[in-house]
Amino acid sequence: MSLSRPSVLFVCVHNAGRSQMGAAFLTHLSEGRVEVRSAGSAPAETVNPAVVEAMAEVGIDLSAQKPKLLTTDAVQASDVVITMGCGDACPIFPGKRYLDWQLQDPAGQGVDAVRPIRDEIEHRIRGLLADLGIEARA
Repeated sequence: MSLSRPSVLFVCVHNAGRSQMGAAFLTHLSEGRVEVRSAGSAPAETVNPAVVEAMAEVGIDLSAQKPKLLTTDAVQASDVVITMGCGDACPIFPGKRYLDWQLQDPAGQGVDAVRPIRDEIEHRIRGLLADLGIEARA
C-alpha cells in the first residue's frame, strides 16, 4: 500500500454502473483518505441513468461522471483492484491485491432493481474500508 494513502481501482465492462457506484461510495465514505479510480474494459457512452438516480437517492451525484477506458497504467498505479464482472480483460500485476465482487449487472435495469445492487456495494465498501484500517464516514 502507498505510504500516503491507499489507491483502489474499480473495474467493470462498461464503467457505467457497478464500478461507478463503487468508486463513488469509496470516495464519499473515505472522505478523501483513499485514492479512487474506476474504468471499464469496453466503456459505455454514459453512466446508466438508473444508477445515477439510485445514487442520488443516497445523496451522491454521479450526473457529471463519464465512463473511462481501463488502462494498464491505472492498474499499475493501484494498490487494490476490484473487478466487477470484467472477466479476463483486467491485466494482472504482481504485488496488487485483487478482489472479484460478483454483483448483478444493473445494465438495462430500472431503479428498483439497481437499489439492492447499490446497497450491496455500499456494504462491501464499508468492509473494504475496515480492511484498509480507515474509518468510514457515518
